[in-house]
Formats: sequence, C-alpha cells, structure tokens
Amino acid sequence: MATTPLAQEKVWFEKPMYDKAECLHFERLAKGGPQLSSPNVSARGSLANEVAKIRQHIKQSLQCVDTIDTFSRTSGSGSEYGSRIVALEKENQEYKNIVAELKNITRQLEERVKILEERLPGIDPMRIAICPAKPPSPTPAKPTAKADDDDDVDLFGSDSEGEDEEAAKVREERLAAYAAKKSKKPALIAKSNIILDVKPWDDETDMKVMETEVRKIETEGLLWGAAKLVPLAYGIQKLQISSVVEDEKVSVDWLTEQIEAIEDYVQSVDIAAFNKI
Repeated sequence: MATTPLAQEKVWFEKPMYDKAECLHFERLAKGGPQLSSPNVSARGSLANEVAKIRQHIKQSLQCVDTIDTFSRTSGSGSEYGSRIVALEKENQEYKNIVAELKNITRQLEERVKILEERLPGIDPMRIAICPAKPPSPTPAKPTAKADDDDDVDLFGSDSEGEDEEAAKVREERLAAYAAKKSKKPALIAKSNIILDVKPWDDETDMKVMETEVRKIETEGLLWGAAKLVPLAYGIQKLQISSVVEDEKVSVDWLTEQIEAIEDYVQSVDIAAFNKI
C-alpha cells in the first residue's frame, strides 16, 4: 500500500510566517513598556492568543503527520497478510478445480458402465466367468504288469559256470584297458598369468637394456610375454611385462627377487595383475 506524501515529508512550510509574527509581537512588547494604554494591552493580548492558537495548530498538525506515518507502517504489514490471504484463496480455488475434474471423470465412468450394462441385458456382470478353469482329466490307470513266472525256470540246461568265467575275463580286460587309457591322459597343470611393473632408478636408465636383463631370467615353467613402456612422471617410464608361470615350479616371490637382483637398472617390482589360467 503506497504512503501519502504528507507521511513521507515532515516539512513545516508556514514556519517563516509564524516566526515573523512571533518576532513582531515581541518587538511591540519591547517598544511599548509598562506605560502602554489599555488598547495596546488588549492588542497584545489578542496577538498572544493568536500565537497560542498557531502553536496549538502546529502541534496538532505534527501529531496528525505522526499518526499518518504510523498508519502507513501498519498498513505495510497488513499488505503482507493480504498477500497470504490471496495465496490461500488461489490454492483453495485450485483444489476446487481438481475436485470438479474428478467428479467429471467419475460421472463419465458411470455413464460408460451404464451403457455396457444396457448392451448386456439379462446377464449379471458379476457372474460372468472371465477364464473358467477346465476340470481335471482323469489319469488313465496303468496296466499292471503280469508276473512272469517262467523267468526263473531254466528250460535249457546251459552251462552257467563257463559263462561266469568268460564274463569275469572280459571284465578284467576292460578294466585293464581303462586303466591304461587313464594313465596316458596328461594331468592338468595349474598356470598363472602375471603382469609385472618394473620401475627404474631415473629417466637416464636404458629401458631396452633393462628389458633384456629381465628376459635373461629363465627357468623351467617360466615363459615371458609382451612388454611395453608406461609413463610415470617427470619423463620417467616403467617397464610393464607379462609372464606365464607354472604354479608348482615357479613362485611369484622368487620371480620378483630375481628381477630386483638387477640393481643397476631396477629400483622396485610391483604386481600389476595376477590371473589364473
């Protein structure tokens, strides 16, 4: 709410006029002295009354200005409450619109249900079987196997002892052949693929010579693979080399110790990757 100009500016535009009147009054009092006649006394009294009235009027005007200023400040806080009330009314109206929309949707659904019921006269929708289950089909009875009483009867006089000896001989031959075949099958060898990071002392180390020295390490069950140079920092590179070792013949600790023994070129050795084959 905008404040009035009178509340913003506390200026007394008529003050010079009142000051002049007051000055004139006191000048007359000083000039007249105690020997003034009664008309002068009455004039001084009327002028004093006028000055008193003017002062009272000024005082009332200032009080009115203070009242207007206070009202303007109070009305400013009231505008804040008014904005809140407007926001609540807007929110209430939105809720009313949502409820009206839901009622409209419900009415449309009721109309559609009513149309469907009219298209199906004499049928209760609650009793319609959507997917009736099929009755379980009776499982046919399995025919009972007749006991063969003639299996235990040896109609022909066969020589069972000779057949038992031949069957035992065949079984022994088959077992011997299976054992020989199994002994020829090679046993599985556990192997591991190890990628090593070999770090030099400084950037002046000859990396090709260092790789050659590392590959000179040979033993049974050790196979060196590809190698490459990987940058570290400040121009220093490390040698990353892969190897395949047999777990029973070569240990990782032994391999790292052998590489670290090349003290002229190798500073340290780290395991970058370790995978079973």
